[in-house]
Amino acid sequence: MKEITGRLLRVAGLTLRAARVGAIVSAYGLLLGASAAGRLGRRRGGDGGGGGGVKDGERWVRMLTRLGPSFIKIGQLVSTRRDLLPPEMTGPLARLTDSAPPPSGRRIRLAVRAAYAGRPWPFREFVWEPVACGSIATVHEAVTRDGRRVAVKVRRPGIQTVMERDFALTRAVMGALGAVPKLREMPFKMMHEQVGSAILRQLDFSAEASALAELRANLSGLGNVRVPEPLPGLCTPEIVVMEYIGDLRRFGPDDLDAGARRQVVRAVLTAVYEMLFIDGVVHCDLHPGNLYFDERADLVILDAGFVIRLPDEVRRSFADFFINMAMGDGWACAQVVIESAAHIADDRHVPDFRAALTELVREAAGTRSGEFDLARFAGRLFDLQRRFGLFPAPEFAFPLLSLLVIEGMIKNFDSGVDFQAEAVPVLRRRNMPRERTARP
Repeated sequence: MKEITGRLLRVAGLTLRAARVGAIVSAYGLLLGASAAGRLGRRRGGDGGGGGGVKDGERWVRMLTRLGPSFIKIGQLVSTRRDLLPPEMTGPLARLTDSAPPPSGRRIRLAVRAAYAGRPWPFREFVWEPVACGSIATVHEAVTRDGRRVAVKVRRPGIQTVMERDFALTRAVMGALGAVPKLREMPFKMMHEQVGSAILRQLDFSAEASALAELRANLSGLGNVRVPEPLPGLCTPEIVVMEYIGDLRRFGPDDLDAGARRQVVRAVLTAVYEMLFIDGVVHCDLHPGNLYFDERADLVILDAGFVIRLPDEVRRSFADFFINMAMGDGWACAQVVIESAAHIADDRHVPDFRAALTELVREAAGTRSGEFDLARFAGRLFDLQRRFGLFPAPEFAFPLLSLLVIEGMIKNFDSGVDFQAEAVPVLRRRNMPRERTARP
């Protein structure tokens, strides 16, 4: 009986969440649609369109904020693509990176006290007013009993239930898409399980503390990248306590001269390539709210919630694809995709896929420094895979996500950066591409 009651409560909760999401999306959809129609009418009438775009950006922020943490995360990722979206959209969305509305002070106090229930209170001082507030947690300053200044990341109360319901809703949507005849071969459910589960793992703060320690160890050899040290004895499944790094400053292109901008770009890219090609422990959420400078002008990476450990085979295959792409070897890139595919449709012609991808890589290799567009390349690659029925392992989404999140920011700092050339030194430190099936 208890199990049946629990199941009914879960169904009721999911139904209420679906109704709330539907109502919010419908309401804001009408506003955004009316605004778009108005701008179109003004353009046809010879008017420049006015400031509707700015208002729309604010509406997107309000809508995503009301929808909750899962949707705020989408907004954070979208805000990084300043190279693809207008500033009136990305500017407002950028506020979601660390200025989401905080829970009440009372709820934060209850959550922190509950996390340390049954053990001695570990802090001499605790500042209950958050210094930063994201979609999943608030961050506070504190001093431990032994006098160490720390940052304390506190999981939002009640967030797990909301995100699990959102996960169930999106699973149902993916299942419906998979039932569409033309889309049946697309691995929607598999992708959802991989990516959705990774997003849900951000709620496990014990795992985040471990990821912080792993990233800190892996990137320590770079010399100009810092990751705060976690204090494992004070961390819980709901709280991460870490080294406090003072004098952090956010940076934008206008704050730095050309030389400093290039230095920032290369530091970020080197760190990401180190994760992707050497360590396999990948930070997939390097938006501006997680990247800072310290007083020594070192790059500081914060927040290790969305960190993925790539299987060795995926890491090696992705590195092989990237270095062969940098070398302009489309045949080898195609072979990597074919050998690592999770599924190949029986009625598709692999040689035609190989020829099409070879041409795509040839075009990418022929672009001048700074002209390579990863988002466009990835879109065309996915389209080729869809057309020829070669579907990648879901884990390949994560290295691409990591690169897509930083690409917009990187190009905003240095439009001439060559993504492929900057990867080569890191790729050379690992083994060169593995021998694969010989060319015919």
